Amino acid sequence: MSDDGYMEFQERLKQKFTTLFGYLDERQRRIAAAVEARSLGRGGITAVARATGMSRPSIHKGLGELRQRKPGVPLGHSRKSGAGRKPLAVRDPQILGELDRLVDPDTRGDPMSPLRWTCKSTRQLADALRDGGHPISHRLVGELLASMGYSLQANIKTKEGSSHPDRDAQFRYLNEQVRNRLERQRPVISVDSKKKELIDYKNGGSEWQPKGDPEPVQVHDFGKEKGIPHGIYDVGRNLGWVTVGRDHDTASFAVASIRRWWMAMGSTMYPGAAQLLICADGGGSNGYRLRLWKVELQRFADETGLTVTVCHLPPGTSKWNKIEHRLFSHISMNWRGRPLTSHEVVVELIAATTTRKGLRVRAELDPASYPTGVEVTDAQIEALSLRRHTFHGEWNYDLCPRPTKS
Repeated sequence: MSDDGYMEFQERLKQKFTTLFGYLDERQRRIAAAVEARSLGRGGITAVARATGMSRPSIHKGLGELRQRKPGVPLGHSRKSGAGRKPLAVRDPQILGELDRLVDPDTRGDPMSPLRWTCKSTRQLADALRDGGHPISHRLVGELLASMGYSLQANIKTKEGSSHPDRDAQFRYLNEQVRNRLERQRPVISVDSKKKELIDYKNGGSEWQPKGDPEPVQVHDFGKEKGIPHGIYDVGRNLGWVTVGRDHDTASFAVASIRRWWMAMGSTMYPGAAQLLICADGGGSNGYRLRLWKVELQRFADETGLTVTVCHLPPGTSKWNKIEHRLFSHISMNWRGRPLTSHEVVVELIAATTTRKGLRVRAELDPASYPTGVEVTDAQIEALSLRRHTFHGEWNYDLCPRPTKS
């Protein structure tokens, strides 16, 4: 079974037990879980434990009761409601947040997958949690990670060039910047351009259609129009914004997308905000070497009065950007198998993207032209109100609003 299929199966199983357990006492829940685990066969106990939140020993106890009970003999009395050992998340409410904090800075993965995964072992994570005053076994760490949406995966080819010696240090610095801003309820966004999409051309995947009546699309892709989705993901609020361009993916287009998001969503959700943190890749239309990117961000800062802080991901790590697996992956799944017959269809499909965890997305079409090859003069760079951070100022910097000329 694929990862997507297993997650869907687990969700169905969870919904089934959530409905059923509302009518059962503790012993009956244990027996129902044991019956289901036995019917599933190999791996059934693990699947049921994850779906119900029951411990594996409780399910084993239920299986033992099923084997020992004779037909016609009543089950006997049950414990009082609420009796028994409480789940770890109830006994230690901080442990889930602490586990996510330990894992999340090193979260990696295929940007087209909805799963998050970690290279830390469950034993290492259990040791770290115990050192922090949270006694836990490595087995229970694995169960908690699964319930939080993490999974173990095999190696994939995601390396995009040589690894910078300060790569991990930059990740730590970026995550600390994000954490500090979120604690103060300041806006933090992750930005990037999704891959260009061909208009009215075959889209990967399949969808339900009347048998023998697939949606027709063009055969050849040369000379086709393209849609350029540029995304903004609000890290603190789990909200997405996507501007679909028709021209070129330039720094001017990227900042125009950020400007659209701020005018339509950001300024309303963060009234009175004086700062904005942007997490961006090291290359592309928002690369740290692009002079036009900084010039356009300076204009944005002047227009809005915001101090714009930019923290770039270190080179060769673009697929680790949060927007890839928290926004773009869900968009790709939402329109899988759907032919993108026009730019308007692209916008509508993006805007229809949602997740069970509350992701909502807004999208707009940007028909403007963004020519390539725009030259930026040294005078324009010198006029920037640019303040570089002490740690890797080429990756981390502020653009402050300049005073207006009287």
